[in-house]
Amino acid sequence: MAAPSGTRTALVVAAWYSANIGVLLLNKYILTIYGFRFPVFMTLCHMCMCSVLSASAREFKIVPKQFIRTKRHYGKVAVLALTFALSVLGGNVSLRYIPVSFNQALGATTPFFTAIFAYLMLQKKESTATYMTLVPVVGGIAIATWGEPSFNLIGFFACLIGVCGRALKSVLQGWLLTPAGEKEAEKMSNAHENKLDSMSLLYYMSPVCIVALGVCTLIMEPEALSAFYEAAEMNPNFIALLLGNCFVAYLVNLTNFLVTAHLGALTLQVLGNAKGVVCTIVSVMLFRNPMTFRGVLGYTITMIGVWLYSSSKRRSSRLAAAMENTRAASQNKV
Repeated sequence: MAAPSGTRTALVVAAWYSANIGVLLLNKYILTIYGFRFPVFMTLCHMCMCSVLSASAREFKIVPKQFIRTKRHYGKVAVLALTFALSVLGGNVSLRYIPVSFNQALGATTPFFTAIFAYLMLQKKESTATYMTLVPVVGGIAIATWGEPSFNLIGFFACLIGVCGRALKSVLQGWLLTPAGEKEAEKMSNAHENKLDSMSLLYYMSPVCIVALGVCTLIMEPEALSAFYEAAEMNPNFIALLLGNCFVAYLVNLTNFLVTAHLGALTLQVLGNAKGVVCTIVSVMLFRNPMTFRGVLGYTITMIGVWLYSSSKRRSSRLAAAMENTRAASQNKV
């Protein structure tokens, strides 16, 4: 018997939270505590696992096979894959230089960049009140950055690149997972054949990500493979640790797509900021990185801004729904 829609969505969100927090802590542990300082290579391993598992799901008919019908549609998926690789890469590189708490504080600005990209790419405008709520989001991060004792310029910019990539990926992902993002393909066939589900989208994205990350690894971390063999020889458990990390990364990718398909890109970012609070608390408890009053104050201001932004978006959505219902009722009367 199929689970109710609300229950299914709750399970997807819970899985997304668990996978995101788990992979972030594992990444930090491997890159800093364990000492395997090759974030590009590690991201490449993540994508190799995603490619294998998504292909296996198709071959064993766990999910139905879906195909890209047009070159233009594949071009969109390729662009999404590159932005996705950039977002993950930026986040992983930043964890080598800054603590998880600061990484999550910077990540809280993602709704700000999501709103910008949604406007620039989709001409999606928000109300003035909604845009005003983004002021404390950015202002709080400015305060937190000023008071961060573990500030590192490389880690800061790497994290911002990852945040921008994540915001762009979310907008593109929400577009591709809805029929509006596939009008060109629908002209060639019917909508159900061309609308990619999350597993199919990951399947088509993975090879593009692997090629891009492989090139980056050769250029930025040419000694990564030899370091991997050395680490495996010194401690055979390292392979199991890395494989487990890669599997959890696959779950992050899968649940990211599922949450976007169920709730939309903006809701994904709002949930992500709530996840950031939990992850920050857990990481401080585990890794004991220093926190200052100014940093906590800045992060708190940012989270208040995110809450205000989320509330404003909900009000706008309810108003739009009410107007649509009124318009539909008027048309029915005619």
